[in-house]
Amino acid sequence: MRGDAGTVEPVATAARVAGGELVSTGDAGGTAVPALPVWRPVRGGNAFEITVARLVQAIKLGMVRVGERLPAERELAERLQVSRVTLREAIAALRDAGYLESRRGRTGGTFVVSALPAPGAGGGRPDAGELAREMGDSLHDALDFRRVLESGAAALAANRSLSAPERQHLVAALAASRDRDPLTRRVSDSRLHLAIAAASGSPSLAAAIADVQLTLDRLLAAIPVIDRNLDHSDAQHSRVVDAILGGDPEGARSMMEEHCDGTAELLRGLLV
Repeated sequence: MRGDAGTVEPVATAARVAGGELVSTGDAGGTAVPALPVWRPVRGGNAFEITVARLVQAIKLGMVRVGERLPAERELAERLQVSRVTLREAIAALRDAGYLESRRGRTGGTFVVSALPAPGAGGGRPDAGELAREMGDSLHDALDFRRVLESGAAALAANRSLSAPERQHLVAALAASRDRDPLTRRVSDSRLHLAIAAASGSPSLAAAIADVQLTLDRLLAAIPVIDRNLDHSDAQHSRVVDAILGGDPEGARSMMEEHCDGTAELLRGLLV
């Protein structure tokens, strides 16, 4: 079992999470929290299209929420490893599409103004059963893939000597994931899973988890809100994070498997 890397300070970290700044924030000693998987470098293909996809993924997964500001242009271009011209073109495209808004002045920047789909908006939740049937066999594949990926990430995270900012990030994400507001619950849940993925220390694994989270996003958002189910999910989340912070890889793996199995059982039941 590895030793404790530092004292957890969830209040300070929660403030940074709320501001959407954890993509680049480190502690006073310069140890940075791992970059969010959606900000991974663009490789191959059309740089403009992939950059647009990365930005949309960040918005849909709630890594930058409505009302929050994107990282500074220079920083984001460096993280994505694209030219600032390409980034500006991608931002302009999403501004035209209604996702983003640019504001001037000292508190200016590029802000998220819309995220699609918007659970609970308009006509209410989408029909989960219909969405599940539309996915067909790809749903089973995504659920199996998620189980392997996320349990592995949890075990890797527990096996690492996490820095104080990494530990703070997990604690803050766990606290936020207990949100019961149906309009924000899914986003907060997704943020916790991506925080665990980032804590694994494997950018490739974290990127794959972000992709499978996005694949299941609409369906997960459509699950009926049942308090007992939320209580169970919150308890499982807590045990996963406790195992990670306690340096218990097998405990973190088994608890994440149990959590993913519970979600999979509920989603597969929607096919009946």
